[in-house]
Amino acid sequence: MSYPYQVKSLEEYKAAYAKSEADPGAFWAEIASHFSWRKKWDTALEWNFTEPKVEWFKGGRLNITENCIDRHLEKNGNTPALIWESNDPDEAHRSLTYRQLYEKVCQFSHVLRNNGVKKGDRVCIYMGMIPELAIAVLACARVGAIHSVVFGGFSAQSIADRIQDAQATVVVTCDGAFRGAKDIPLKGMIDDALVTCPSVKRVIVCTRTRTPVSMIKGRDTWWEDEIRKVETQGLTDFPAEEMDSEDPLFILYTSGSTGKPKGVVHTHGGFMIFTAYTFVNMFQYKPGEIHFCTADIGWITGHSYIVYGPLGAGATSLMFEGVPTWPDAGRFWQIVDKYKVNILYTAPTAIRSLMGYGTQYLEGYQLDSLRVLGTVGEPINEEAWHWYHKNVGKEKCPVVDTWWQTETGGTMISNLAGITPAVPSFATLPMPGIHPVLIDEKGEEVKGNGVSGNLCIKYPWPAILRTTYGDHERCRTNYFATYSNLYFTGDGALRDENGMYRITGRVDDVLNVSGHRIGTAEVENAINMHTGVVESAVVGFPHDIKGQGIYAFVIYSGGHSNDEQLTRQDILQTVSRVIGPIAKPDKIQFVKGLPKTRSGKIMRRILRKIAEGETAQLGDTTTLLDPGVVEEIVVGKV
Repeated sequence: MSYPYQVKSLEEYKAAYAKSEADPGAFWAEIASHFSWRKKWDTALEWNFTEPKVEWFKGGRLNITENCIDRHLEKNGNTPALIWESNDPDEAHRSLTYRQLYEKVCQFSHVLRNNGVKKGDRVCIYMGMIPELAIAVLACARVGAIHSVVFGGFSAQSIADRIQDAQATVVVTCDGAFRGAKDIPLKGMIDDALVTCPSVKRVIVCTRTRTPVSMIKGRDTWWEDEIRKVETQGLTDFPAEEMDSEDPLFILYTSGSTGKPKGVVHTHGGFMIFTAYTFVNMFQYKPGEIHFCTADIGWITGHSYIVYGPLGAGATSLMFEGVPTWPDAGRFWQIVDKYKVNILYTAPTAIRSLMGYGTQYLEGYQLDSLRVLGTVGEPINEEAWHWYHKNVGKEKCPVVDTWWQTETGGTMISNLAGITPAVPSFATLPMPGIHPVLIDEKGEEVKGNGVSGNLCIKYPWPAILRTTYGDHERCRTNYFATYSNLYFTGDGALRDENGMYRITGRVDDVLNVSGHRIGTAEVENAINMHTGVVESAVVGFPHDIKGQGIYAFVIYSGGHSNDEQLTRQDILQTVSRVIGPIAKPDKIQFVKGLPKTRSGKIMRRILRKIAEGETAQLGDTTTLLDPGVVEEIVVGKV
């Protein structure tokens, strides 16, 4: 099997890019013609960024799972689709061919239907990284339900917020999950969340950790019992629900600059085309290769490049339950050698963490199957890039540095492995069909090279978010209202003398911590829920491992007033309970006041400088309500 839409040379890249610029609709329609449609679309693209409204392959009818599974059965039914590596290196791995995956997805589609799930219903999935998670995702798509996967590290409150927003009727979970040395009580967390979620009528529980759990009569049922019912009924194939190209496929919640998470909506047609196209091109995938994306399916990377992109291309996708440092820091390398992995796609945070252990954990591993390395989630620093390239790739594997977002659905700016140039710490050139522009503070485009500005995108691409669930105005104001007729990414970027793009970080109140986007307002809201906290302000600061750490300035009164350390622990516990451990501040500084303008606005710019240690460059503080506050904060820096 070859890919007619695969770019094979720099000349082909330039030609594809020019074609996509001249007519984006025609460019993507040609690529879409290589996929299975029950009915071809009437128009390839209709759009305006004012409302915003974007429609790709309008009138086209399909189901994404027919493209990810069914169409591969005839020629590649015995090819592994998913390989699963357990958290425990001694536990037997599992491998599912496309034929076996088809059977399991059809089975669970019947389970969903038996439990009342129909087209358009929302299903919340809160599971560990086991094959059943991918099966549940694909079964939702097959029955036409909208899946909302919630990362297994979120708290009961965060899960409840997401279930309530989507008005999910069914939850699919596990008794627990293994992650490194930890057992995570997933079902217990769901039980706590559902106290405030009356929309949920059914909870399907998959057995993984054999942790004792509470099963509520009439609401909770075991995955295995439901599968047995389907087998007893003799149900096998499940015809995929016919969907419109623009029907929602999933909701994925992401942090923004306000406290409430945003439910980003992606659709069947556009998401399918874009993830398969970007997967094949950025990694230069060759049929038969093993692709190992180390992300969790709870994040967009797992949706796009563990499930839909690789399966859309008929690839073999490896999913891993554990963490890179358990039982030791050689775990990734052991997996690469065990399965002869060809493509390794991981986060800069993981690379920096493994760098900290030195190269001794790489000793004894061949890593000679590797052909392409990739990074995702945040900009990679030059030192980590060189370490990865030299020690993991033996200086023979191109490093693909991919920039994209939950909202973009797939990779926007990246070198194509071995085809377009790689520059350490640069995302480099846009994918064909992606047209970035840099905008200055006056809202005008910055042209030419050797410039920087706010990164925006000029034309729609097939996997652009369609809305934020239940609140289209929020979608408009967040992404399309800042600059007329442009999608605003929220990131700053520079374009060097050769036209290569480097992402310089968020320009709004969102932090990128270990590749996870966390809104400062979300963390502040959680801190402020602690009983003794009067007010707080949160900023980012440089962190050797995470890229960005969370620094909280807190005005506190009451409680353990004489024991700052115990108070810090209390506040961290509160953030963990409200959002989850991923949002815990790295540093908490107790202050008597915060730098505010006379109108009461907190000057986070000043706090950011203090957190970064740049106290000599605070600028003019005389206009503040109380300039003396700044000196006190500088003296008390932790």
